[in-house]
Amino acid sequence: MKVYTLVVELGRKAGDGLPKGATGAGLVCYAAGKDEGEAVRETVAILKQADMAPLDVTGYGTLEERLAEGHEIDDDERALMDRALAENAVIIAQMTPWFRDEADPDAMIH
Repeated sequence: MKVYTLVVELGRKAGDGLPKGATGAGLVCYAAGKDEGEAVRETVAILKQADMAPLDVTGYGTLEERLAEGHEIDDDERALMDRALAENAVIIAQMTPWFRDEADPDAMIH
């Protein structure tokens, strides 16, 4: 098993728990899996069980792959990755809700 860093784009769904007025959100997740495909499938399944609406998932690889690409990974992030591996879990590390800019309806603000 390895841990993969995933960024998930969410749409809206009744009961999703996102703030009122949000048009969706972005999640940073750490997910355990035998490969990235499994990590993505498990993450999407868990988010759907939580009444969320995943639209797109972007994978950023394992810890080793990210370090090889020059990403800086702090101790807190490593601890969350370790937890995902130890618990064979999906850890949501960050959620950023998106809101529509009233002055420019085509633009999104975070």
